[in-house]
Amino acid sequence: MTISHLQRLVAVMDQLRSPGGCLWDAEQTHESLLKFLLEESYEYIEAVETNDREAMLEELGDVLLQVYFHARMAEEHPTQPFSIEDVAETVADKLIRRHPHVFGDVKVSSSDEVLENWEALKAVEKGRTSAVDGVPLAQPALALVAKLLYRAEKNKLDLALPERIATPTDATEAAVGEVLLATIAWATSHGVDPEGALRHTARSLIAEIAQLESAVG
Repeated sequence: MTISHLQRLVAVMDQLRSPGGCLWDAEQTHESLLKFLLEESYEYIEAVETNDREAMLEELGDVLLQVYFHARMAEEHPTQPFSIEDVAETVADKLIRRHPHVFGDVKVSSSDEVLENWEALKAVEKGRTSAVDGVPLAQPALALVAKLLYRAEKNKLDLALPERIATPTDATEAAVGEVLLATIAWATSHGVDPEGALRHTARSLIAEIAQLESAVG
């Protein structure tokens, strides 16, 4: 019987992690692999931004490897083990619950309504009582603020940003923070991802630096 490549990946990962497999793979923990999960995610983002299809294929595979690696290690937990099948089951069940307009009888007329339903269902499932519940504080500050602004908007909380923002005279930490907050709020209110916008500008800056270097050289 022919197995799928996903099943083959399960078998390969199992062999690498099992006795007689790879010494490095056997030594890894969820904590030791976190840096690789971040690195592979950023590499995939770069592949998408540069529209490199071959790199997207490879880097997405590296992201998938991280998922399978963590799931394989999770099987070894003495009291709360779970497998890649459990991971797939959980996310599939969640997608069905969070899309009642597809798998149920809920009616929606826009993607905005889809997102509102998603957030409402998520809040009920997680037992959240605050707009900031579940927001990962360890994420980069730019993404964190954008997420907080998004949550505030979806929960119809008026932060009165225009009244708070003033042109600073001194570049203090508080003043810089307020200016950055205003910029992120301005971007998100116009449907622009501030992280993506800044990354695009960074790429333009890299090209400008390279041009200057070539002129000097």
